[in-house]
Amino acid sequence: MAVDTTTSQPTATAAGGDTPARGPRRTAGTPGRLRLALGKHWYAWTLVAPVVIVIAVLVGYPLVQGLYLSTTDANDKNSEKQIGDFLHIPASYKNVGLSNYTDILFGAHTNFWARLGWTVTWTVSCVAVSFVIGLTLAIMLNRKVRGRSVYRTLLILPWAVPAFVSTFSWRFIMNNDRGFLNHALQALGLPTFDWLNDPTMAQISVVMVNVWLAFPFVMVAVLGGLQSIPGELYEAAEMDGANAWQQFWNITLPALRPISSTVILLSTIWTFNMFPVIFLLTNGGPGDETQLLVTAAYQKAFTGLRQFGESSAWGVLILLILVVFAVVYRRSLRKQGEVW
Repeated sequence: MAVDTTTSQPTATAAGGDTPARGPRRTAGTPGRLRLALGKHWYAWTLVAPVVIVIAVLVGYPLVQGLYLSTTDANDKNSEKQIGDFLHIPASYKNVGLSNYTDILFGAHTNFWARLGWTVTWTVSCVAVSFVIGLTLAIMLNRKVRGRSVYRTLLILPWAVPAFVSTFSWRFIMNNDRGFLNHALQALGLPTFDWLNDPTMAQISVVMVNVWLAFPFVMVAVLGGLQSIPGELYEAAEMDGANAWQQFWNITLPALRPISSTVILLSTIWTFNMFPVIFLLTNGGPGDETQLLVTAAYQKAFTGLRQFGESSAWGVLILLILVVFAVVYRRSLRKQGEVW
């Protein structure tokens, strides 16, 4: 009788039975998976490729260049220059490691922590106030009121107008001598304020202007979330005797959590780096009272003896702060059961 040599190897059996136990499942490696994905979805990769290339050129390269410059002593004197058609001065800056970061964080004359404190205060104030205003207006516009479409259009205008146009308009309105705001207060018999030159009023003014620019985004996003909530939930709550506040607290807010969490994250990142409002309204003044981290980095790079290396280090620190915030914020949402 012939013996089948292909079964001469011992076969492992499962415990307590005669069925052979299955060995470890073999999976294709990462290169194999990548080739399979490229072969199966080549059209999708073809459509995405131009966007990836553009992002790599416009975002990736400047980011890498900024990281490199942050470890150098590059400034206006030792950078590469081209004077006319014949004189070329090569760059002479050198690598200094992490000294830019240590000077910014722990230097004797550093103002990083003061700027960070005001930036956090500014961000929290703007995001909180704009979210409350946007949520309130969204709830009002979600009801059937006469002229609702007109109100929606008018309330979106601050968001539609370019930020620099709105900021210049507010700068004129808040002018101490010729501004409309002080003239209106005088006409009402109320005290006037030096909106842009008094330290406290300047901080209040920049928050007001940024809230004016930010609340329409919150309103539009929240309004879309409100319209996706089934009306049957409110009808059932009314039958159970729930009042308007109970319906808002137990139905509206939980249903808006996915949208509101994303809105808060985006608003925080945008506000933290809101350069136009500060630069065009107060230019960081009076003194440094309204100076944000991003405007301080700009001044390092483009005023006086331009310090490109130190300014790049400021930019990297800003990026790290926002990345840490985004990671912590996302993890806290996951713990609460939110899904992104």
